[in-house]
Amino acid sequence: MKRHNTATRTALTVLCCWLAQVALPAWSDSREVINTQAQQALQRLAEHSPAAADLAGQASGVLVFPDVVKVGFGVGGQYGEGALLIDGKPVDYFATAGASFGLQLGAQYKSEIILFMTPAALDSFRNRHGWDVGVEGGVAIMDASVATKAGNRQLDQPIVAFIFSNQGLMGNLTLEGSKITPIAR
Repeated sequence: MKRHNTATRTALTVLCCWLAQVALPAWSDSREVINTQAQQALQRLAEHSPAAADLAGQASGVLVFPDVVKVGFGVGGQYGEGALLIDGKPVDYFATAGASFGLQLGAQYKSEIILFMTPAALDSFRNRHGWDVGVEGGVAIMDASVATKAGNRQLDQPIVAFIFSNQGLMGNLTLEGSKITPIAR
């Protein structure tokens, strides 16, 4: 019985990842929509935490996923599209997707902003066709209190991220298990 559950979970994981990578991009947003939503997400981040916005201004690159949708019914999946900004201008477009297991039911919308604080971290990300968060690059998740303490000084973490909803920054979430891949535009 245990082997059947493992096989079922594996099959569902493969199915969720395939749907996120293949089927969902068929409904992808245009560059203009992604660019507008990315700027709105950065503005919401600044409203939630001016210190986080200051850190974004110091970053070599800012990857913004303005609307990541996570849906679950036992097995969950998430998908979102975003833009990589360098010097405030969009240079590339990406999708984030992932699957999860556990007690989950319903849907959640969130924004994810990943800051590449050093040129080396940004170059490492850009030189990969796909990027598995937590495998190919560790990401420090920041909440409002950490961002405020960091102030205007450069962090010692090469990659930091903020996850937030309309209610504010969320520090108890993770990006691990997410796969970030380029979107052809």
